[in-house]
Amino acid sequence: MKRSKTLPAAILLMAPAAALLLVVFSALYGAKSIGAADVWAAVTRFDPGNVDHQIIRHSRLPRGFGALLVGAFLAVSGALMQGITRNPLASPSLLGVADGSVLAVTLAMVFLPDLSGTGLIFVSMAGSALGAAIVFGIASLVPGGSSPVKLAILGALAGMFLGGIADALAMYFRIPQKISFWYNARLHQMDPELVQLALPFAIIGLALALLLARPVSALALGEETGASLGQNVRRVKLLSILAVVLLTGTAVAIAGKIAFIGLIIPHIARFIAGSDYRWIIPLSAVLGALFLTFCDLLSRFMNAPFETPIGIVTALFGVPFFLYLIRRKGASSHA
Repeated sequence: MKRSKTLPAAILLMAPAAALLLVVFSALYGAKSIGAADVWAAVTRFDPGNVDHQIIRHSRLPRGFGALLVGAFLAVSGALMQGITRNPLASPSLLGVADGSVLAVTLAMVFLPDLSGTGLIFVSMAGSALGAAIVFGIASLVPGGSSPVKLAILGALAGMFLGGIADALAMYFRIPQKISFWYNARLHQMDPELVQLALPFAIIGLALALLLARPVSALALGEETGASLGQNVRRVKLLSILAVVLLTGTAVAIAGKIAFIGLIIPHIARFIAGSDYRWIIPLSAVLGALFLTFCDLLSRFMNAPFETPIGIVTALFGVPFFLYLIRRKGASSHA
């Protein structure tokens, strides 16, 4: 369906200002109230001896920027997965990709406790690739395995299996406290150094996703249609999965597992922009970034002065949306 590009263009133009505003709010609000003057001073005239400056520079600003990155990563991953599978239920959290990352991080915590930040990101990516390989491998062997509901069920089962192994390893080697960050995402514990290390992977993964936008648009019409339009279906799928692995693996490494971003946001982007992934992918990136940062802010106020786990906040939006998709699109592919 053709859609006017005025609204998506306006969203993309306004996104940087909205993102900056959310980061400012992220720096201002939390368990400890800090004034705008102190935030500005922490950015422009940092005083290592000032506790408020330490909180701003080493906790709240990395948290705000990290939430923007992770939201964009997961939303773009979901958009690519939905495009190449033509499955409205596809997302990193529902198809075992994020669970594979958590398992890989758990193994690293057990056997490679001194692993560097960059090494941790690579390990998390390898776990994402493992999760994707298991789910799509099984789906290719099961009759009708690529249908929306069956693929979601296979993804849930694979996720439970991978998560169960990770839980067992964490309990056996007595590291549940250390690994709990990756099971239940806690953005307030985000490592500023890890966020910086994630930037090159962000650039590569998002650039690859944008380069794939046109061929994914063709594949979203069906594999035969995509091939007739001159696309190498196998190559497009492999490169798309590579982008998903890069983005999801990096997101889990720096923030833990966060559900529903990759499910909800691509549908919103598709509703706004139509079926052209040259618009869906950038829109997914900015909307995912803004949505997760907004959810992070909301988590600080829902049960103040205590923080509500971010997974609960995203689930408040994601569960009803998931049930809606199951009811309306579960038996058919999206356009």
